[in-house]
Amino acid sequence: MTKTGRTFFLRPQDMIGIAILAILLLVVLPLTLDNFRLQFVGKYLTYAFVALGLVLCWGYAGILSLGQGVFFGLGGYCMAMFLKLEASSVENTKIQTTPGIPDFMDWNQITQLPWFWEPFHHLGFTIIAVLVVPAIFAFVVGFAMFKRRVGGVYFAIITQALAAILTILIVGQQGYTGGINGITDLRTLNGWDIRTDSAKTILYFVCVGLLLASILLAYFVKSSKLGRILVAMRDKEDRVRFSGYDVSNFKVFVFCLAASLSAIGGAMFTLQVGFMSPSFVGIVPSIEMVIYTAVGGRLSILGAIYGTLLVNWAKTSFSESFPELWLFGLGGLFIAVVLTFPNGIAGLYQTYVAPRLGPLFGGAAKRSDATPPAPPTSGHAPAAAE
Repeated sequence: MTKTGRTFFLRPQDMIGIAILAILLLVVLPLTLDNFRLQFVGKYLTYAFVALGLVLCWGYAGILSLGQGVFFGLGGYCMAMFLKLEASSVENTKIQTTPGIPDFMDWNQITQLPWFWEPFHHLGFTIIAVLVVPAIFAFVVGFAMFKRRVGGVYFAIITQALAAILTILIVGQQGYTGGINGITDLRTLNGWDIRTDSAKTILYFVCVGLLLASILLAYFVKSSKLGRILVAMRDKEDRVRFSGYDVSNFKVFVFCLAASLSAIGGAMFTLQVGFMSPSFVGIVPSIEMVIYTAVGGRLSILGAIYGTLLVNWAKTSFSESFPELWLFGLGGLFIAVVLTFPNGIAGLYQTYVAPRLGPLFGGAAKRSDATPPAPPTSGHAPAAAE
């Protein structure tokens, strides 16, 4: 039992918030939207995995990454490689010069499947790769940076540069990656046609289930001793270090966790949309993902989900009518968030709505996850984490 007397990592208001989100995603939207619009929501929810990772990485640990599109893309490309190999059977590619390899390899005069594509014939390996490959990449980057105490704006710029480098690499290696067009014409998953409306609906519910599981994982990390150390590290990093904790290890861990969450979103994006290209890996999509988190509230796990849905819905709606002006609107939205409600939608809820709902919890409204925990006041920073 913790000092607050709780034996479970979810508070009543947390459970109510998750239940409301689950009802919205599993019942209300499927019943009120047609298949076309529901598929759009499913695509939006794949970005919510990235926003969820940014809440842990940026909101609670204070590590701003402007390259989360890298991990989103790595997860998406891992899944796309498996699906493309399944669609490139000898029977389906018999008109090619070299049957049995992806079409873009044949177009680039590659006559044998590259060795690093071979393991992606197996779904089990692919699922493991979706989680492990981005985490390994994040570990290498994080270890190299955090062990040298590189942080703040310098780390943000480095992650942005990595997004640009990976985009250039993918486009330049067209024979192995599909180039600027990406990996397209994905058809089946172990023989199951993923292009039908019924398949896309099933994939939508799978995506929602994985997102809800990821939300529970995020709440568990937040309420654990690890989460309290992350907050102490964000507010008073030197105190945490002087108290005997290796700050770099905590930073590497949360950065890797955020990378794996982003990769899950990328894999689900590939399954639902049916392709993966470098346009989802670069600087622009990575910055958009940060905006999703900022609008929803970088200190709120559920707020980030709602922020992702809201911004993407606005992007779809306004870009249909004003395609040239949308990027200016997105930038203006981010500026408005920073200047007027820095804690995002969740901050507005905490300020104006939560106090009115206080009686539902037997008194004044308790502090939600949108409110930043108080920094340590004692001489030992992790005292709040003990």
